[in-house]
Amino acid sequence: MTTMALRTVSVSRRPPMPTPVFNSYWTFASLRQDIYHQRVRGEPGPWTTDPVLSAHRFTNAYRAADRVSQYMIRYVAYGGDQTPEEIVFRVLLFKLFNRIETWELLTGAIGPLTARDFDVAIFDKVMSEAFARGERLYSAAYIMPTAIPGLARKHRSHLELLRQMLDDRLADRLTTARSMEAAYEVLLGYPGIGPFLAYQLVTDLNYTSVLDFSEMDFVVPGPGARSGIRKCFSDLGDYAEVDIIRLMAERQEDEFDRLGLQFENLWGRPLQLIDCQNLFCEVDKYARVMHPAVEGIGTRSRIKQRFRPQPMPVDVWFPPKWGLNDHLPGAASATRRPRSSARSSRREPFPLAAP
Repeated sequence: MTTMALRTVSVSRRPPMPTPVFNSYWTFASLRQDIYHQRVRGEPGPWTTDPVLSAHRFTNAYRAADRVSQYMIRYVAYGGDQTPEEIVFRVLLFKLFNRIETWELLTGAIGPLTARDFDVAIFDKVMSEAFARGERLYSAAYIMPTAIPGLARKHRSHLELLRQMLDDRLADRLTTARSMEAAYEVLLGYPGIGPFLAYQLVTDLNYTSVLDFSEMDFVVPGPGARSGIRKCFSDLGDYAEVDIIRLMAERQEDEFDRLGLQFENLWGRPLQLIDCQNLFCEVDKYARVMHPAVEGIGTRSRIKQRFRPQPMPVDVWFPPKWGLNDHLPGAASATRRPRSSARSSRREPFPLAAP
């Protein structure tokens, strides 16, 4: 099995060659985060004059700030019994479908969802009836392959997979993992769980008390991020994709300063590897309009989802172990970084190898 562990970046490597999309990566991150903080503060729209961000839907700069992640963190991960088995059950049940409406369908029909009372047949009945009514069960965020072939419905295969995970005492295996990558490898061993999905699942479990690893420890680039990386760099040099993501996370303040951008972070929390990975995916889409001549991976030339302003306030609550919740939302302005000084204009646009 090929490991995705991050490697130490050596200055002796042949450096990557940025394209104009590289600067757009940082501009997009700053603009998208500014929209988020305006909405958190309850400011009326429009929240940006950027024509692409005004017209199209993009995820937040921080993965944990997105609507579905916020719901999962507050109401699923921390919304019930805090024993590891119950947390793992709830989080994986939610994430295998990744749709708030599916979670609420199940809780409305069954009541509190617990590992100790989990019955595949009961859950399957509720979901099959909803499917027959034409209701969607899965999010469109990413494609979920069938976990166990030969069953009548895909959702049944994921319920059976969850049953297998419980029978394997997955929670015990995760709590004894010595690193985020080790926990990822455990999840990767299950049918239908590929590298990108395993990374998404371990990231969600790491929001909980079951795991407690730094989000700077480990990253797996998904298909969209890989395409975004190719748009930001015409040549990766001697850098692996995971090294590129790490460099983006490590260089973020320097790059915002170089471009004279104000980046209002997440109440003192800088962008983590998962966030920089996600930003590559979003910039891949952003560049389809802003840099249509720059090629990535694949042939998509349009952004499918349109932006529709939502008047309701933004729900803000993060994993308590991050120490952010006591500072919400009034401290947003306290984390605004000042506009850069003239020194930043002399910086290289990317850390190049020493001569």
